[in-house]
Amino acid sequence: MAINKPEVSSYGAKDIQVLEGLEAVRRRPGMYVGGTDIKALHHLVYEVVDNSIDEALAGSCDRIEVTIHPDSSVTVEDNGRGIPVDIHPEKKKSALEVVMTILHAGGKFGHSSYKVSGGLHGVGVSAVNALSAWCEVEVRRDGTVYFQRYERGIPQEPVKAIGKCPPKQTGTRTTFRFDPEIFREEIDFKFETLVQRFREMAFVTRQVQIRLTDERSGREMAFYFEGGIRSFVRYLNRNRLVLHPVFYAEKEVENIGIEAAVQYSDSYNESVYSFANTINTIDGGTHLTGLRMAITRVINDYARKSGLLKDADPNFTGDDTREGMTAIVSIKHPDPQFESQTKVKLMNPEVQTYVQQVVGEAFGAFLQENPQAAKAIVQKCLTSARARDAARKARDLVIRKSALESMTLPGKLADCSERDPQKTELYIVEGDSAGGSAKQGRDRHFQAILPLRGKILNTERARLDKILSNNEVKALISALGTGVGEGFDLTNLRYGRVILMTDADVDGSHIRTLLLTFFFRYMQALIEEGHLFIAQPPLYRIAYKNQVRYAYTDADKDRILKELGSAAEKAALQRYKGLGEMNPQQLWETTMNPETRTLLQVSIEDAAEADRTFDMLMGEAVPPRTRFIQTHALSVRNLDI
Repeated sequence: MAINKPEVSSYGAKDIQVLEGLEAVRRRPGMYVGGTDIKALHHLVYEVVDNSIDEALAGSCDRIEVTIHPDSSVTVEDNGRGIPVDIHPEKKKSALEVVMTILHAGGKFGHSSYKVSGGLHGVGVSAVNALSAWCEVEVRRDGTVYFQRYERGIPQEPVKAIGKCPPKQTGTRTTFRFDPEIFREEIDFKFETLVQRFREMAFVTRQVQIRLTDERSGREMAFYFEGGIRSFVRYLNRNRLVLHPVFYAEKEVENIGIEAAVQYSDSYNESVYSFANTINTIDGGTHLTGLRMAITRVINDYARKSGLLKDADPNFTGDDTREGMTAIVSIKHPDPQFESQTKVKLMNPEVQTYVQQVVGEAFGAFLQENPQAAKAIVQKCLTSARARDAARKARDLVIRKSALESMTLPGKLADCSERDPQKTELYIVEGDSAGGSAKQGRDRHFQAILPLRGKILNTERARLDKILSNNEVKALISALGTGVGEGFDLTNLRYGRVILMTDADVDGSHIRTLLLTFFFRYMQALIEEGHLFIAQPPLYRIAYKNQVRYAYTDADKDRILKELGSAAEKAALQRYKGLGEMNPQQLWETTMNPETRTLLQVSIEDAAEADRTFDMLMGEAVPPRTRFIQTHALSVRNLDI
């Protein structure tokens, strides 16, 4: 009997593809800017601005202007030295063209031009050029203005002189339009996202002005901070009651610049952010580890020596010393090692030692010189340690057992039959009536329902031990299976999607905010890994004859009524105030059926700004919240009176 062997594809020298120039970037944008989503789109701007920041770090630039034009092209202009334009000795073409069209070309590898830099891999601006439909660069240098245009990374002409300028007027102006062939989704630049990034950059690059202008909306914002990261800590703590003035340390060790600023407040949460060469390393790294270890060690040493910690008392843990701490650590390294091109985690092992040494010495001296501040900090840690012990005992009561021991799951949970977390969903629903509709309307195979009674505790204003005594929070933690606090483990998550489904009214929005506060403060990894969603129930049901349509916004409603034309007057229009007003079939069709529903995925674009916003909306201080409400009152829509 003849056996048909599968046809084997050839694999010889002819099959080895060589991607010339910037084609590699266009084929695999994820390797260079992290993908083709909205995050990657903003990364294009950051890469160009990083080059201007590098000029600032070199002491050659103090002004950076970023403009979003009506066609969504972006201009980044600085008053740095200007990209060199003379002929490159090896490539025999202008250095400007080399920088813009060749990967791993730049002035940041030997340390003669830049002692430290944020654009680290030499792929930044050339990758932006490759992923742009067109890009134009104008350089002012040596009294001459030079220019070159590129389309999809390809120079359209050699670098040419297009005019004269005063000899002292130098800098680079880069304008690019992202390529819709690469970024195919309906996405565009967000003013708020760029504002957050540039605010951070201005904090960690003190005495440099960064201005953002959005010609699409006429909005404009400029940042300039004399105090650097000290100002950043004050900004983050501006709605909190602080226990002492900002502690600040700055020192250079082995050519590595180290800066740290720390201040404790009455908050129950840690707000710590790390930067390497002005880049926000959102996953931390060795500099953040060094800072945390130094703070814990110094506080323990001081508490022992001053008798505030008795011999019988155990040492404070890292969690004890971090409660209520707001801190920034920023390092400037000539040769930083990152986990990836998107630079989210610093890996240099020596940095941990140096940061620990610098912060340890300076913070120890600060506590000795400020005994009142030292006592307040140690007292905060003592209270935190006691509360953590109480929380540990309370947490033991809500630890989830294995799925087989389902009696540990809350009684109100209507579980699903599927056991693979990748396929399951948990709807967190407000109230029993909506819970009843959701339980009847769901697909029992993969959708679980957890109704919550009333509003959960405001977790911004309570310690973990108090939070864990709240029945609704306990039910939520038990249902999710991850544990909370020290014992939090995302691998035990029982549902791949956690969906908040609340009414489209003020109470529903409040409950959603309370839940988001809890997830942000105590289960942030759940959000970061993309497990948290918000359901979008319709606002209106429009019925005419045998036809029923749902509108999710007022604009939707107006469009549907317009389509009905003269029949719109006879249409029955129902405004849903709550999910309980929908029967199970309607709830399934509009909000729970994966084929027809709309879900909003919750993400954290900027943790520092989210931290400040939650603190302002949900924290103890009333005046900042009052200011926010007064400022935004006129823009509120659908307010129930």
